[in-house]
Amino acid sequence: MLEDRSCLVSRDYRTESNWAACMSYRLDRIEVQNGKRPLENDEESDQVQCKLQKQSDGFNRSGVALSVGDSSASPDEQAGNQRHAGDNSDSSSLIHSIGRDNSISCLIRCSRSDYGALASLNSSFCSLIRSGELYRLRRQNEVVEHWVYFSCQLLEWEAFDPARRRWMHLPTMNPNECFVYSDKESLAVGTELLVFKKEVLAHVIYRYSLLTNTWSSGMRMNAPRCLFGSASLGEIAILAGGCDSQGKIFSSAELYNSEAGTWKTLPGMNKPRKMCSGVFMDRKFYVIGGIGGAETKLLTCGEEYDLETGTWTEIPNMSPVRTNASRNDMPATSEAPPLVAVVNNELYAADSADMEVRKYDKESKTWATIGRLPERAASMNGWGLAFRACGDRLIVIGGPRAMGEGFIEVNSWVPSEGPPQWNLLGRKRSGSFVYNCAVMGC
Repeated sequence: MLEDRSCLVSRDYRTESNWAACMSYRLDRIEVQNGKRPLENDEESDQVQCKLQKQSDGFNRSGVALSVGDSSASPDEQAGNQRHAGDNSDSSSLIHSIGRDNSISCLIRCSRSDYGALASLNSSFCSLIRSGELYRLRRQNEVVEHWVYFSCQLLEWEAFDPARRRWMHLPTMNPNECFVYSDKESLAVGTELLVFKKEVLAHVIYRYSLLTNTWSSGMRMNAPRCLFGSASLGEIAILAGGCDSQGKIFSSAELYNSEAGTWKTLPGMNKPRKMCSGVFMDRKFYVIGGIGGAETKLLTCGEEYDLETGTWTEIPNMSPVRTNASRNDMPATSEAPPLVAVVNNELYAADSADMEVRKYDKESKTWATIGRLPERAASMNGWGLAFRACGDRLIVIGGPRAMGEGFIEVNSWVPSEGPPQWNLLGRKRSGSFVYNCAVMGC
């Protein structure tokens, strides 16, 4: 019965005295209707389940700004704002009438879109969400929601929830000018979004935390790099290849653990490469294509890294085959890294030139065309087009542009339902293409 509910919250809860130590966590609508905000008065808290669902419906296709805390309220005021909830229950049990374990069982099945409102109920809810404990429990129970994070402006990042078709705005980054006007790589792992690039004298990593809704910097890899291939699996990610600030191409790789915040150097690949792509498939990491060798030519091979044995195996012709002979006249660096994604342990690729979708046969180690990309998915040699796995679906983010005007469209296809039939999930005006894109599943 509880599993069928989107959220279950009892009115019988109290606020702990140390609420001041826990910042409120909420969602603010950019376009607030009727002057109301989530949980604004006593009546709204009576039916939290219904209210959260109504909020979600109202937010559909609307811009939402994520924020932490209320800068206009003192800690005492924050605590006072929570006392309307009642003082007769043990807040450590979360939903007092059903106990802590059952409470968590309900909460891990709520949409994480609702966690901002839930965290504002009392300090126990806030602590559970902001500590990361709830996301660890979701992962253990195989409850995962996938959101798409992308940047179409130099310092701006947005998130898109495919299930609720909701657009959300992240806080603005605050890097220096060199970082702003440089190419970047991005990666989502655990509850973090990482953005990599070189500043004036060194490589830098900016980290967005879903738990605190803030950006920070200062993290460093063992061997700083750019133009690498990467992918994540739960709380870990692997970054392979790339090059340093002098252009030296790497064969090395590193594993990042987002929960421990640690970097571990892995054995080197068989071939150095940059501008490659990475995926996880069958719980192994694959690096595909890229540029390498003395003449910096396109590489058609891939490499498989076995996490259990710690070994790399080269796989010939794993990079998607380029059928258009005219591409041979272009410099290798003019093309985007291979647009590849894995859904249900099957590897797919997008050919932006021929507007085709291909699937990799793991037995014969060959690629076959299975359908078309969305007609309006424009790009420049693959740049400006995002092709990502998002749970059990493939996502294409791109759109038509002309004279500085255009749209960003999010199209979705579920491979298990048959040949490519793209469903438009969202569309918004944008004067630029997609600079970076990553999918966070948690």
